[in-house]
Amino acid sequence: MLSMIGLLSGLILLIILTLRGVNLFIAAPICALLVALSSDMAIFPVTADSNFINAYMDGFAGFLSAWFFMFLLGSLFGKFMEDTGAADSVASYIVGKLGMKHAVLAVVIACAVLTYGGVSVFIVAFSVYPMALSLFKDANLPRRFIPATLAFGSVTFTMTSAGSPEIQNWIPVKYLGTSPYAAWEVSLVVAIFMATVGYFWLNKMIKKAQANGECFAARDDDPVIIKRERPHPITGIIPLLVVLLLSFTLHDVLQQTALIVALLGGVLSIVVINYKYFHNMANAINVGTTGALVAIGNTAAVVGFGAVAKVSPAFIAAVDTMTHMPGNELVGAAVAVSVIAGLTGSASGGQAIALPLVAPQYVEMGVNPEQLHRVVAISSGALDSLPHNGYVVTTIRAICKETHQRAYWPLAALTVVIPLVGVALALGLFITF
Repeated sequence: MLSMIGLLSGLILLIILTLRGVNLFIAAPICALLVALSSDMAIFPVTADSNFINAYMDGFAGFLSAWFFMFLLGSLFGKFMEDTGAADSVASYIVGKLGMKHAVLAVVIACAVLTYGGVSVFIVAFSVYPMALSLFKDANLPRRFIPATLAFGSVTFTMTSAGSPEIQNWIPVKYLGTSPYAAWEVSLVVAIFMATVGYFWLNKMIKKAQANGECFAARDDDPVIIKRERPHPITGIIPLLVVLLLSFTLHDVLQQTALIVALLGGVLSIVVINYKYFHNMANAINVGTTGALVAIGNTAAVVGFGAVAKVSPAFIAAVDTMTHMPGNELVGAAVAVSVIAGLTGSASGGQAIALPLVAPQYVEMGVNPEQLHRVVAISSGALDSLPHNGYVVTTIRAICKETHQRAYWPLAALTVVIPLVGVALALGLFITF
């Protein structure tokens, strides 16, 4: 009981501190320490093999090791697009062709194409943000909605849909023996529903904010648009296509490493194509590398909390309860994955913990593996987007330089509420038909 109180208290405190803008390098370890103390976990390595410091740093360092090059190259890609003026050029072209009223749609489509093309959701935000900033500025839209727009195009109707190369759609393949296209008919219906309703809701929120007098507010640290010759819009689109094509073609062979090659190709293509348009390449490199370190550090700090939480007795008991729920097995799987993803702040983490436990017993009971695959995938992308989620923190704070108080609630509407309704829709279709 004490461990459960500590786990819930640590999670709630982390969410509160995140919403209040407390530095995550301080907030996450403190909340993890609360979980460790309530679980009677040793604090220092010299007292026990299983201890707070090792558990936290294993999670922290493991994330750094797995994602450092992706974050670095992704940040450089975005900064190079910004410094050369390529992002502004693409944004101006889109506004000229589609009109300012479709600026939001352009950002959503760009994110969706990259995500479905195999670019990690973390990196999509780095890549598209410079263009999104230009589009929102040209259309005079409130910039606090940029994180929600980026997230909506990345982690809702694309990330967990049939055929998506994102890891959230591939983890179930390992445990269920299905294909990435499992239950594609229902997946397509749910994806269309989430895309349509989510886009309508996003526009409604933005229009309401504009009616209340909100508009684009420039900041001192915004990139300065210098009156100079801009590159042709196609030179901004080509690097994005390079990233997309390399990631898509190399994914099966290199898996996650394909993204490093893809991003490196994108960065090099910008340098080759737009070298003469660089305003200050040295500064772009410095700002890009610093931004990457801050982004990956914030995310790793939260991952460390999840690593400590996962070894607590309360978490183990909660997982056991969630994975042995009575009633419909698909509903039980959806609840289990959603709750575990919320506790760990990770969609992939929720799947990786729940599936080894529920997959064998549910398949043995006759549950359709393809239906289970799709339910698990969609449900993992709902409660994972609580305020302390690594992607949420990175996108809001490190990339968009917003605060949770200003930017999180629109993002939550699109990445928590919409996917939850999508899960309910999928369950209804599977149970009915």
